[in-house]
This record gives sequence, structure tokens and C-alpha cells, in this order.
Amino acid sequence: MSALTTNDKLVRMANQIAGFFRSYPDDEAVAGIHKHIVAFWTPKMRRALEAHGPEEGSGLDPLALRAITSTHDQSDSPIRAATTDPHLQGAGASDAG
Repeated sequence: MSALTTNDKLVRMANQIAGFFRSYPDDEAVAGIHKHIVAFWTPKMRRALEAHGPEEGSGLDPLALRAITSTHDQSDSPIRAATTDPHLQGAGASDAG
């Protein structure tokens, strides 16, 4: 059993994402972190990080904190609609052959 709490794990993952984007200009890094979290994290995970992140001593990277508190459209996922909605599977597929 891990000694880390769920919040500790979320902070660690968010900080890893921030580490990846560290070499980008700040605005691009914040947008990239935000898009990654929206695309790959569940709403429950995002809400937990949003609630925990701003707390003093949370350990959250400043770029990740900006990303979770940014005003980007939360529904704007970089994942194609056909991937996230099985009813749209095949939409936009070629009708050739």
C-alpha cells in the first residue's frame, strides 16, 4: 500500500506534465498542460486537483496551478469527437473502398 494520498498522486502527475512543458513559453505551457488534463483526466480527478492545488503547501508546480485555474473552455478537448463518443465512431471516415 502506498503512503501517498490521492491528492499527492494527482499533484505528482500534474507536476510531471508541467515538467514536460517546462521548455515551452509560459502561455503555451499552461495551455498544453490544461489541454492534457482535460483530455486524459476524469472530471473527478480534475475537480480534486482544482480543490487541492491552490492550498498552501500543495506542492503543485506553478505552471500546473495556472493551468488548472485558467479560464480555458473545459469542454475543449483535443481528442477527436469520434474517440470520446462511440456513437460518432466512423464519422468522417473515408467512403472510398
